[in-house]
Amino acid sequence: MYRQPPEPDPAHVDPAVLGALLARHGWRRHGGSTGRYARFTPPGDAKSGAGVLVPADRAFPDCTDLLAEALAALARSPEPSAPLVRTALAVPSDEVSWEYGAERRAGPARWADAERLSAAARAMLLAGALAARRPAGFYGARLRPQAARDVERTLLGPGAHVARLIAFVPAPESRGVTATLLRALHGTRDAVDHQRATGGMEAFDNAVELGVCHELTEALTALVRGTEGVRIALSWAPAHPPPEGFAAAPEPVEFTPCDVPALQRAAVRYRHREPSLPVRITAAVTRLSRSAATGPGRVRLRVLAGADVTEVRTSLDEEAYRVAGRAHLAGVPVRLSGRLESRGGFRRLTGASGVRPVPLADAGRDPMPKPPPEDLDFFDQAYRDG
Repeated sequence: MYRQPPEPDPAHVDPAVLGALLARHGWRRHGGSTGRYARFTPPGDAKSGAGVLVPADRAFPDCTDLLAEALAALARSPEPSAPLVRTALAVPSDEVSWEYGAERRAGPARWADAERLSAAARAMLLAGALAARRPAGFYGARLRPQAARDVERTLLGPGAHVARLIAFVPAPESRGVTATLLRALHGTRDAVDHQRATGGMEAFDNAVELGVCHELTEALTALVRGTEGVRIALSWAPAHPPPEGFAAAPEPVEFTPCDVPALQRAAVRYRHREPSLPVRITAAVTRLSRSAATGPGRVRLRVLAGADVTEVRTSLDEEAYRVAGRAHLAGVPVRLSGRLESRGGFRRLTGASGVRPVPLADAGRDPMPKPPPEDLDFFDQAYRDG
């Protein structure tokens, strides 16, 4: 999400896509030879910047050369939208934009505002990726590595003016993220309107299936607070048709500071209402600690299978702690049951029981470190007993 955009390759640019992107960003189309090319000039005064000549299609003679000239003209153009068009050509993507109104401050305060809003926008994209994988009111640590991978190729940067952010979400591979996010934003808008009209929160409960969640309401709160409002819009990648059931030009969604109390109440509600989950996990013991040489202790586990988190902590009785300690020394995983507690963001396992060493062949998705040359008779007996 922090990469510099690659350079578009004129040999692979679709002239129709270039024309659609220019039109999306307000460039004006002028005449040209019918069926051969069209000329686009920047928004506003046609004399304010050089035009761009776009061939009708790739069958046009010297199409690649003309497109190379068009891309070079965009690179030289002072028009703020020109870099956005070049990025969208290099990374075919759905565009999510955040346009906000706020008092423009100078110096470090303005940079702090930009960083805060950028962080909130990234959090919103991650919330969309989480919901695209599985609807839930609160995710905590669940599914975060997978969701982060879903948006890792997204490019996020300033829009055509200082009060705008824009994200280029690769399409079609990440289209599930943008479609889910759009549906969830409209669901959130409807739920907020219902809460403000009736005082009831039930609309937020029903909106979970649309992708609304704690993470999204928190991101929206961070985006809106301290501004005059945020307008969020989505434009589909021109090279791919809209997803089934979605409009070709989706309606933008707007939120204002007046919506913050409802969003905050929803965030708290989602976090408190998400139940703990019974799980049976296979995990590598990464850390052990206890206050005395004997008795119960605490362990940290790297989850290999059985739960949508990467790491959990749990407390074990003396016998279970001894099993975990031997497993750690031998470099073999353990298997145990318990409940993932939502109060800790699903990072804590309570009621741990049935702690047993597991043969490496049955360990799960990740490799274990090589066991040290120790006496493993204890584990041989454990395997037989298990």
